[in-house]
Amino acid sequence: MTIPKKFFQDKIILLLLSVNAFLMAFALIQIALRVGSGHSDYIVQCRDCSNLQSISRFTKGSIAQILAFMVFVVGVMGVHSLLSVKLYHIHRQLSIVVLAMGSLLLLLALLVSNALLMLR
Repeated sequence: MTIPKKFFQDKIILLLLSVNAFLMAFALIQIALRVGSGHSDYIVQCRDCSNLQSISRFTKGSIAQILAFMVFVVGVMGVHSLLSVKLYHIHRQLSIVVLAMGSLLLLLALLVSNALLMLR
């Protein structure tokens, strides 16, 4: 795979790659600090969060399911970066859209993992 010379000279691409790297690092640190507090049961799902009287609204899981968020965040960063490099040959705007969608997905993963770790 050859990386186009203009790919790393494009300011918008570099901005989006930097934002994605920051979101990835922030999510990894945030999850690692919250997981390292010594709890054994973690809430991994909230089925019916609108009804506070629901008995089975929370599903508990192990630490492996929370650590899967970390793997997901690294995977999103890697896949979107590689797709962006490959698509830059085809069209610049398509590469920018892929990186922007990666930013949105990283932000959503950060929010969901934060919400689940706050509930425990």
